[in-house]
Amino acid sequence: MKKILVAYFSASGVTEKVAEKLAQAAGADLFEIKPEQPYTKADLNWMDKQSRSTVEMKDRNCRPAMAEKPKISDYEVILVGFPVWWYREPSIIDTFLESADFTGKTVVPFCTSGGSGLGDTAKNLQALAPGAKVCVGKRFSVLTSSEDLKKWAEQF
Repeated sequence: MKKILVAYFSASGVTEKVAEKLAQAAGADLFEIKPEQPYTKADLNWMDKQSRSTVEMKDRNCRPAMAEKPKISDYEVILVGFPVWWYREPSIIDTFLESADFTGKTVVPFCTSGGSGLGDTAKNLQALAPGAKVCVGKRFSVLTSSEDLKKWAEQF
């Protein structure tokens, strides 16, 4: 059986709930990708062109600092979860992928969203972790069953 890590960033708690359920269902370890400077409600106001999240997402080179770096050396599969922001992964996910050597690892994104899918996320993640095998991934609802999450994770 492969050793799995569920690494996730959650702004409102929705992705956190899915990540926790996924880790339990898959028998995986859990790592929260936390920004060094936590996001405030104002930072997350996507309608404000000057909000932190909007400014970060406009700059493809933006890399918000993480509170701690992950230890991924023991894992074969890393399931990376996040809310969809501006039709892609949040910039802190880019920071996460550049923070460690993913060579030889299987990286699989999963997201939560009100309706947007993963878009070009797999392509973006492959560029950030060139030595990894990056799979397409999937969007989940907070209501997704543990059984469905387990079946999905078993593919990798």
